[in-house]
Amino acid sequence: MEVAGASATGLIALLEEPSAELQAVALQRIAPFVDQLWYQVAGAVSSLEALHENETFAERELAALVASKVFFHLGELDDAVTYALGAGKLFDLDEKSEYVDTLLAKCIDEYIRQKKNEAEEGKDGSIDPRLTAVAEKMFERCLKARQFEQAIGIALESYRLDVVEAAINESGKATELLDYALKVCHTLIVSMHFRHEVLKLLVKLYTSAEEPDYINICQCLMFLGDAEEVSAIFDRLLRGSEEDALLAYQVAFDLHENEIQQFLLQVGELMAKKQPQEPSAEEGAGGMDAGDGNQGSSSPNCLLSGRYTKLRDIISGTTPIKLHLDFLYNQNHADLQILKNIKSAIETRNSVCHSGTICANSLMHAGTTVDTFLRENLEWLSRATNWAKFSATAALGVIHKGHLEQGRSLMAPYLPRDGASGSPFSEGGALYALGLIHTGHGSSIRSFLLDSLRSSSNETIQHGACLGLGLASLGAADEEVYEDLKGTLYADSAVAGEASGIALGLLMVGSAHQGATELLAYAHDTQHEKIIRGIALGLALSVYGQEEDADTLIEQMTSDADPIMRYGGMQALGMAYCSSGNNSAIRRLLHFAVSDVSDDVRRAAVMFLGFVLCSAPEECPRIVSLLAESYNPHLRYGAAMAVGISCSGAGTNSAIELLEPLLTDAVDFVRQGALLAKALVLIQQPESVTGSFRKHLEKVIGDKHEDTLCKLGAILATGILDAGGRNVTIRLLSHSRYPRMEAIVGMAVFTQYWYWFPLTFFISLALSPTALIGLNADLKVPKLQVQCSCKASIFAYPEPVTTESKVSVAKAPTAVLSTTAKAKARKERESKKQDDGKTEDLAKAVEAEEAMETDDQAPSDEPEIHMLDNPARVVPAQEKYITFPQADSRYIPLKNSSTGIVMLRDLRPSEPVELVASEAPNARAGNASAGGEANPTENEPEPPQPFEYVPPS
Repeated sequence: MEVAGASATGLIALLEEPSAELQAVALQRIAPFVDQLWYQVAGAVSSLEALHENETFAERELAALVASKVFFHLGELDDAVTYALGAGKLFDLDEKSEYVDTLLAKCIDEYIRQKKNEAEEGKDGSIDPRLTAVAEKMFERCLKARQFEQAIGIALESYRLDVVEAAINESGKATELLDYALKVCHTLIVSMHFRHEVLKLLVKLYTSAEEPDYINICQCLMFLGDAEEVSAIFDRLLRGSEEDALLAYQVAFDLHENEIQQFLLQVGELMAKKQPQEPSAEEGAGGMDAGDGNQGSSSPNCLLSGRYTKLRDIISGTTPIKLHLDFLYNQNHADLQILKNIKSAIETRNSVCHSGTICANSLMHAGTTVDTFLRENLEWLSRATNWAKFSATAALGVIHKGHLEQGRSLMAPYLPRDGASGSPFSEGGALYALGLIHTGHGSSIRSFLLDSLRSSSNETIQHGACLGLGLASLGAADEEVYEDLKGTLYADSAVAGEASGIALGLLMVGSAHQGATELLAYAHDTQHEKIIRGIALGLALSVYGQEEDADTLIEQMTSDADPIMRYGGMQALGMAYCSSGNNSAIRRLLHFAVSDVSDDVRRAAVMFLGFVLCSAPEECPRIVSLLAESYNPHLRYGAAMAVGISCSGAGTNSAIELLEPLLTDAVDFVRQGALLAKALVLIQQPESVTGSFRKHLEKVIGDKHEDTLCKLGAILATGILDAGGRNVTIRLLSHSRYPRMEAIVGMAVFTQYWYWFPLTFFISLALSPTALIGLNADLKVPKLQVQCSCKASIFAYPEPVTTESKVSVAKAPTAVLSTTAKAKARKERESKKQDDGKTEDLAKAVEAEEAMETDDQAPSDEPEIHMLDNPARVVPAQEKYITFPQADSRYIPLKNSSTGIVMLRDLRPSEPVELVASEAPNARAGNASAGGEANPTENEPEPPQPFEYVPPS
């Protein structure tokens, strides 16, 4: 049927007739053409609304549909949705049109919004049943079309766990959808409480699968805090086959990487209770005398007990820390010539750059146990006095980080001793260093640090003891330590109080301790800004990962009249919503960034955006791009650091582009922040990317006219670029994309170097070895090669600096008289005339010589594929090129991973195992070769020839 005269005027007039039959006929005629004639029908929309509201009118649903389409074309989508819902079955969801697609999306958005409100308010049945009907139809359509991912996504956003379960069960590909749901759960769901409900459902579905994915099951249980169930899974796997035991070890390594210390301690304690006792020597002998039957019963018990011991060593961190320590020691490629160049470039009297160089050395050798540079420059090192000596001693803790077995003996010469009085700065720094060495694994030194704190009245020693205790007991929530730290805080000593406030946060990190109100009250009572700042940071650390549960404390801190407490509120927002990408948290931080009256608060608000967005590094440069151009230098600094934190180790182009103009900013501390941030972004990137930045750092350090703050930033950036002997990166998320608590806490405290330089060493907590370590069932490193499908030179170590660099220092322009310039120009014109005939020949000769040099230096064709030995250095950008060889390989990985610690399944267990020979750091006397390479046998004298000693008469 066609529209008569392309006009609906006559039909519209019928809508005003009193006869219901005429009105119905008019609606039936208008409805098919309303999309073409909506502009004419729009004038009668009030009549359509009246007809729909008339409950006695037979075609009231049709009137609603027509009105909905008119409102749709007018752009009034809310009214269009209202009347579309009133149209009932006439609103056909299966219709393929822009109208249906747009309103359906609008309906789903409204349904999601109402479901969220219902969940937050705890009320049921408050949602429009018509919206629910549309959502149900949508879910049915998705399931019929086998669009399971879409159904799961909408269901998770709308709090419909029943739909999630139905979609996974009906799909026939449960494993893929479970992995997809787990990923969406951590990226899409805002409410932490609902996320926990989803994780419980996923655990149930993973467990009911034919082949349960214990790695993901235990990851979910870790976030739920269910240590009992994790220990039960470990017990079941350890009592199974050897492959089950390998799986248990792999799960334990993955859990340890997330660094949730309190949870790991709980699992370790439960496993200790379940571990079977090994038979004593007498029982073993008795069993052998009795016959094979008894021997068979004792042998499996020994095997099971051994498996338990191995797993507990993994959970406690003993095994992974030792593996990483051996890797960093044996693979150390730190270039000492760079440090020598820095030392010669800085002024002797500049204590700031002196301390910065010591810190850069500690970062370059972090975890390698190589302290050659310090041993070779003892006189230069001795210039450090007072707090600089404190920092210099603490730097040893970064170098020997993870050396748990000999940490205390290494620091013994500097530690407080009974009856001997040394420098309090050296002793305090040694206690701090001891905490850095035993970060999160300080059970062996806990008593010593507590005794040192209790026995000393010197605030410098107390400062070091508090920081050491906080680090050693990171996340342990130890009540005895808490009380001692609180006692130090209440002594109202500014120096010791600041450290104890931070240490309380480290101790109770992520626990949302009930003592927050008490600490807040004390912060208002004390007159010391240092103590207030320490408490503010401690409170921020205590709400790590708590999300909406921390909102009450955050509101108290952000509304405080004291700018230092508001500053802590920004930190609390960043820590509570760390890696969540929560829009509400981002909005609040941006609001304070542009509205607060304190520059410190505004700087912190921008900076801690980096923590909220660390799971989506590509988003951070876009969000802070305008702030990076602000007139306020504190905002520019905050934007630079936010990008450095969120994009650390990623090398993203957008981050580099944002930081580039800030490197030449007019304000010194902005340039410092840009240098640090760019080093964070470029760490472990190929030399083709970092080469120009290294030259820029060298230029800044050597420029005598450069500001000290900027020089300090360049020195620290140099240390960060080559951190850990060029074998570590900064990784805030684990390989499974979950936040690493220790790394995030370390980075958060590192940002406070702005106020207190010794806190710079906390960045060492964020360092993660770029290692691929394959282990067999005995947790040993077998000889194995993996394939890297790219040229070896792309990700190779940078070439060492062989000679002392000659830094080009910017000189002031020399004044030149006009007469001198004219005379010089005249001479050049005369010489040019004489040399015109020779110029062409000379150019040809130079070109030929350059061509010959190029041919001589041209490398041979480099293969596109090369092999790496286990353990291998695999930088983040290299991971996608790594594969385990399948053909004729003895070992295959238990899980698909190209980095981290990977358990290997032995396909030929009957053959002898060839292990990698590596020298442990504790086998040496603490020395290293001049080049920084570990080689304890070099320069060793030959033993003397045998001789007979004749004593003098």
